[in-house]
Amino acid sequence: MRRLGAVVALGALLCLFGGMVTAAPALARGPKWQFNAPPPGPVILPADFCGFQIGVSFPVDKEYFKILKAADGSMTFLTTGSLTLTNTNLSTGKTITANISGPGTATVFPDGSVTTAEKGRAVYALVPADAQRFGLPPIGLTAGPLTTSVDANGTFTSVSLQGHVLLDICAALS
Repeated sequence: MRRLGAVVALGALLCLFGGMVTAAPALARGPKWQFNAPPPGPVILPADFCGFQIGVSFPVDKEYFKILKAADGSMTFLTTGSLTLTNTNLSTGKTITANISGPGTATVFPDGSVTTAEKGRAVYALVPADAQRFGLPPIGLTAGPLTTSVDANGTFTSVSLQGHVLLDICAALS
């Protein structure tokens, strides 16, 4: 169950980077910047995180990305632009909308591990066991530097927040 939760959390995080492979060029950002299309359809976080399902949508998505490839085979995705996230408790209908414009990076290494680095406002999702291990709420809105590392098996190996948690989303939606 823990692995499933980590995979879902990583999947939700990577949804922010999900349109990267098929996105069209965005000349407004300069050479090599592409529009980061939102994930198709709604994203549903299972009750494993907060005790209830959360519907995730992106009402404002004007986010762009650029891919940098390194000699060792790793790829770094740079993201910038405007992104707004809406979380909805699917049991009660209670909703929170937040600006999570970042900017940020995600580096995918040849071994399949991933490191993300967010600046500004961001959101993360951790299964309760990982949230307890790292001393954070399961789903949080943050301000300031947030770095996460996930191994090739989908297990969080580190979560470092130099900023602060603005909102415990589970508590706010309950």
